[in-house]
Amino acid sequence: MFRKVLIANRGEIALRVICACKELGIRTVAVYSEADRNSLHVRFADEAICIGPPRSAESYLNVPAVISAAEIADVDAIHPGYGLLSENANFAEVCRASNIKFIGPPPEVTRLMGEKEKARQAMKKAKVPILPGSDGVIQNEDEAIEWAKSVGFPVILKATAGGGGRGMRVVRSADELPGLFQAASSEAANAFGNGSLYMEKFIERPRHIEFQILADEHGNVISLGERECSIQRRHQKLIEEAPSLQVTQKMRDDIGKTLKRSLEGVGYQNAGTIEFLMDEDGKLYFIEMNTRIQVEHPVTEMVTGIDLVKAQLRIASGEKLSSILPEPTTIRGHAIECRINAEHPEKFTPSAGKITVFNIPGGNGIRVDTAQYAEGVVPPYYDSLIAKLIAHGKDRNEAMARMRRALDMFVVEGIHTTIPLHRGIFLDDEFREGQFDTKFMERYFEREKERKEAELGV
Repeated sequence: MFRKVLIANRGEIALRVICACKELGIRTVAVYSEADRNSLHVRFADEAICIGPPRSAESYLNVPAVISAAEIADVDAIHPGYGLLSENANFAEVCRASNIKFIGPPPEVTRLMGEKEKARQAMKKAKVPILPGSDGVIQNEDEAIEWAKSVGFPVILKATAGGGGRGMRVVRSADELPGLFQAASSEAANAFGNGSLYMEKFIERPRHIEFQILADEHGNVISLGERECSIQRRHQKLIEEAPSLQVTQKMRDDIGKTLKRSLEGVGYQNAGTIEFLMDEDGKLYFIEMNTRIQVEHPVTEMVTGIDLVKAQLRIASGEKLSSILPEPTTIRGHAIECRINAEHPEKFTPSAGKITVFNIPGGNGIRVDTAQYAEGVVPPYYDSLIAKLIAHGKDRNEAMARMRRALDMFVVEGIHTTIPLHRGIFLDDEFREGQFDTKFMERYFEREKERKEAELGV
């Protein structure tokens, strides 16, 4: 096992990795920007090194600064968390050249599965179902029109690099394709430094379902079941749960076997998530892979009893899955996660500032992953996620009841948060009945608008 690990991240995921390291007897090194000097991950790590000014580009994304800190602290390995450098194959290569273990897949595998179109083709070759679309990067608008006509409108243009909805446009006719092609390409180039696009058939009302996998360094891969991630706004997830109400045990087993075969074939290692869209007929289609731990990994931990971050560390130190995981791995009950963001709950504008009151809920089946505290400051430079609230129960109804209770007891003052929005969603009949898709939030806001107008007599 590693002697000392540097966590190349911040916030709740940095604190989460520190907790896993402490349980395994590993010393930890936190890196931080000047804005995060008083953060909890700095306080609870065994060592902490400032790596630059507040802006991520000058600190958390500064590869030379991170590697210098790792060398100064004489660490064995680096855990990248999620976001930031976690899917940066060049960073993984620099770690390898510096004789520092990168806790994640090898850089060549990250390149293959991290670029969406390459991943699509790799999965297609392994006979994983993919949506009809282009055979690779689309070179120009004329080629895009040809592909759209062969696939059939509507189609969706997607950036080959990055995510989060940037470089993505839905095209419903040939007339609007040239303008949307240019807009998507420009947005992708600005966001990711790569304006390349590919095309897929667009599903109007899909469900977003992803499968968690673990792979050791001895060629073994296992699927730990799925998570439902359909409650999202502008392609940003708000609520995740496991298992999905729409995935049968046979589907779970079949997809697990297919993913095992395909990922063993590409030499995948460590944790990863394979994302699918489910159409209205219940068919799953691969869309992309995230070669890292996910924000929503706690729901899988709650229903399997497996600590995924400890598993990452143990895999990276050379252990086999057979020594890490229980046999057999089973799903127990139901878990739901709400992402609590420092945002106005209706306008979704960022809400940085000082937290004056911070009361975390507890009780049976409740877990809170956070690095915030009363009198702490939410800086304006980073992602707005301040906490993850997770509820677990014997079934979905119990998990929802516990989540509603926890949301009522979660108090944050001094800044705006999305807690009121989550309270509203858990009272919504469509959500409670599990009859939703990725367009749920659009319908929810429309219903809320009508309800408020009725209350005002408009």
